[in-house]
Amino acid sequence: MKRLLTFWRKSLSIQLLVSMLLALFVSQFIGLGISWDKFRTDLYTTVRTELASRAQAVAHLVEAVPAGFDDDIARVNSTDFTRFWISQEPARSPEEWVTEAFHQFEIPLGALLNGSAPDFADTAPAYMTPLPAGAGPELFADGAILTSTHVARFAPSATTLDFANREGAGLIMPLGDGRALNVAYYKRLPSIWSTHLPFALALTAVLVALIGAMTVRRIARPLGRLTKAAETLGRGEAVLPLRESGPNDIRRTAEAFNLMQERLHRFVTDRTRMLGAIGHDLRTPLTTLRLRAELVEDAELQERMLATIDEMQAMIEATLALARQESTLEETRTIDLSALVESVCEDLAEIGQPVRFIAGERITYRCRPDGLRRTIRNLVENAVRYGGHAEVRLQTNATAIEIVVDDDGPGIPIDKTEEVFAPFFRLEGSRSRETGGVGLGLSISRAIARQHGGDIILSPREPGLRAAIVLPA
Repeated sequence: MKRLLTFWRKSLSIQLLVSMLLALFVSQFIGLGISWDKFRTDLYTTVRTELASRAQAVAHLVEAVPAGFDDDIARVNSTDFTRFWISQEPARSPEEWVTEAFHQFEIPLGALLNGSAPDFADTAPAYMTPLPAGAGPELFADGAILTSTHVARFAPSATTLDFANREGAGLIMPLGDGRALNVAYYKRLPSIWSTHLPFALALTAVLVALIGAMTVRRIARPLGRLTKAAETLGRGEAVLPLRESGPNDIRRTAEAFNLMQERLHRFVTDRTRMLGAIGHDLRTPLTTLRLRAELVEDAELQERMLATIDEMQAMIEATLALARQESTLEETRTIDLSALVESVCEDLAEIGQPVRFIAGERITYRCRPDGLRRTIRNLVENAVRYGGHAEVRLQTNATAIEIVVDDDGPGIPIDKTEEVFAPFFRLEGSRSRETGGVGLGLSISRAIARQHGGDIILSPREPGLRAAIVLPA
């Protein structure tokens, strides 16, 4: 059930389709209820009106024929669902009348029309009565009640009855000699499920589902293309402009995405060009300062000036490297991520760095290998520099792949785990390049991770620090 709810929340197509079908079924069931109630009401009125009209005609005929034939006239007018009989006097109560009506229906129609005694054992199915198997007189007595004469224009002197929960109708019409002509109608109303209506509803639902599925797919397909293009753009890859077609809402969304992509590329290009121009322009005065510093006679002052110039030069080069990294579109390809991480660790171990790679399952991943290699190397070198050694491994879960680098160093205070990613920020305050560089390593590393749609997460250990490159699975 939880999985179904999760699928429901994640799938726009399922939500739209189920909503359409739910609206259809609710409207159809309401319509069926109204139509079925109208059908029962019309049937109720029609049956009773027709019953009164036939009773009036039979009554005239009975009074017109010679004595001795009246019972036969009444009997032969019976049908599958009606019975005519003459009683010596009108029934004194509805209960007495419906009991007699039930006995009349017990006689199969074939035996009744032939005037022979009923033999229920030998009666063929064609002569069965409309009574359900095993029914007794209480079937007709259920809901038996005298009703007002709404058919007075056909039989003004008749008394009407309802019985068997309004599935039966009766009429008692006085004759001129004091006797009474009795007419009973009984037919069980069919269940709504035995009619064509459920089939029509199911057929309508299937057609709506098919048409709805095609419509939803037509809506969801461009949204899927937009989602894929947004994910690709978020990883820094080149994306072809989306096709601007379809309904106005979808077309305007594609136009907005294409415009956003064009603006982003223009912004990055302009910023890179500006930083490149600044770096180029700064090199000339720095070179001039270096030449003038060479002429300073005080050796100590000269050394300090040259160190400052070198630091400025390093900061400029690091800034330009960061700008180039964010603007360079390295080709994305599928690689063995485990092999990439292992090769970085082996390269560092070969030059004497205390790095250990913990092998695990082989993982293939689509990425920009050079940038990712630089990020891994940066984190491992930081772990070695501040923690004395590094331990590297890969781990996966349902949504992400993590490249984890652990060390046993002093770690980073909790309130500084975000600040260290700021450009030129350093926890070590001496600003010496030998003890910490210029403070752009983590900025560049996070920029590369985010270009892949991921991030770098720093968390404390006891002792040490854990740095994890989190990439989307």
